[in-house]
Parts: sequence; C-alpha cells; structure tokens
Amino acid sequence: MAKRQKEKAAFRKENADPRPYAVAKYIRISPSKIGVVLDLIRGKSYNDAAAILQNLPKSGSEAVKKVLDSAAANAEHNKGMSKIDLFVAEAFAGPGPTLKRITPRAKGSADRILKRTSHITVILDETSK
Repeated sequence: MAKRQKEKAAFRKENADPRPYAVAKYIRISPSKIGVVLDLIRGKSYNDAAAILQNLPKSGSEAVKKVLDSAAANAEHNKGMSKIDLFVAEAFAGPGPTLKRITPRAKGSADRILKRTSHITVILDETSK
C-alpha cells in the first residue's frame, strides 16, 4: 500500500486543473493526421472552432468535433460556464496503442502494417472580460 495515501489524494485534488476538458481515447486515426486538425482550432473561440470542424474535409475533423462538443457540454453542465465565452486553450493528440498487422510479400516474406491510434484531449477556458 502507498504511504500517505489520503494526503496524496488531497494534494492531487487541490492542484488539479480547474478548466473543463474532454478526452477521446483509442481513435483509429494516427496522431499526426489529428494534429493537423487540432492546429487549426487551437486558440479559437468555441463557435469558430465548431464552424471550422463542421466544414473541414479531413478524416479527423469528425472525431475532434465530438471531443470539442463534449468539452463544451462539460463546461456548461459541471462548471456553469456559457458556450459563448469559451475558447480552445489547449488541444493535443497523443499516441495510443498501435495495432500490428501483416501483409504478404514476395518469396514468402511479410511486411508490417502499423495501424496507429490516438488519444485526443481538448481543454477549454473562459475568455477574461
């Protein structure tokens, strides 16, 4: 058992980031493709980011839109914030587990196919007025 378990839990709770966020895990698109989409919305207001994602013809835009909407719903429901005042403070995608597959090649050999997954995180914040 961990020593000082209650103190450590209290320390983590009081130092936790108070900003609303949402995470989508195991998304079957590589983090580099998701990163291109996240670069477009980082720093934008919620309404602008939602409009960009709605009209963007990239494969990752649908998954990022879901995470953005979830983060906005968390802000509205859990923190009592208004969607109009929100902006994308941070948005990043980390690598998830990689699915390893094999495709046959000449003379009985094989090549590896790496099917990458992503963990997408979007953190919102209120604009200071």
